[in-house]
Amino acid sequence: MTVQRDAAGANGARTVPDATVARLATYLRVLTGLGEDAATTVSSDELAVAAGVNSAMLRKDLSFLGSYGIRGVGYDVATLTEEIARTLGLTVHRSVALIGIGNLGQALAGYAGFASRGFRIAALVDADPARVGTTVHGMTVRDIADLERVVADEDITIAVLATPAAVAQDVCNRLVAAGVTSILNFAPVVLAVPGHVDVRKVDLAAELQILSFHESRKSLLADGDRKLFDRRHAAPSQGSNNSLVARNSGARKSVGARA
Repeated sequence: MTVQRDAAGANGARTVPDATVARLATYLRVLTGLGEDAATTVSSDELAVAAGVNSAMLRKDLSFLGSYGIRGVGYDVATLTEEIARTLGLTVHRSVALIGIGNLGQALAGYAGFASRGFRIAALVDADPARVGTTVHGMTVRDIADLERVVADEDITIAVLATPAAVAQDVCNRLVAAGVTSILNFAPVVLAVPGHVDVRKVDLAAELQILSFHESRKSLLADGDRKLFDRRHAAPSQGSNNSLVARNSGARKSVGARA
């Protein structure tokens, strides 16, 4: 089932499919880069190519926002950037709690891209006594026992879950009870949440398995193409040569008889 989001554009409130929301985030990344390069306008074709989609899909996605293009000119980079950011809710900076400060959690805590896109890592939380109280990327790791207090004190509405699978659901339940309504889940488990809570799952191992599948398919196709090539270019067998000679001889005799 496709989850849909409300977006208020020039045409009033509209529902935006999740797939479109994901592509809007990609368009925003491209537009941000164009803005940093001092570009003022971009055509739909240029933006589509940079985002890895076709121009028809791009125009359909942007139609959810309203009409911002100018025929023969394209889109104003600054205006479209602002509108997509507003649609994605990025005009308000959001406080995020990162739960689970293992290797993955520490890498996420150090990712500079969160702040540049409107997200502030407001709290690092872990259950390991050896990590609690330590400093990671300038922040003190808080105790999971204080999770509810952390959520309240830092006004957390989004949490990033990088815990082991065995404890992910319990931590999720506590986050939801404390008022968190959006969770980015890196734990290799499917979380059960109430209808008002949004969960996005990131399974790195599953993504690698999908790539492995495609690699296997490419190998099979390459092997099949190679065998077909070999069959088409194989030297004729002796039997085939004899048949060809016989057919040619018969043809000459037929011609001689008619003459």
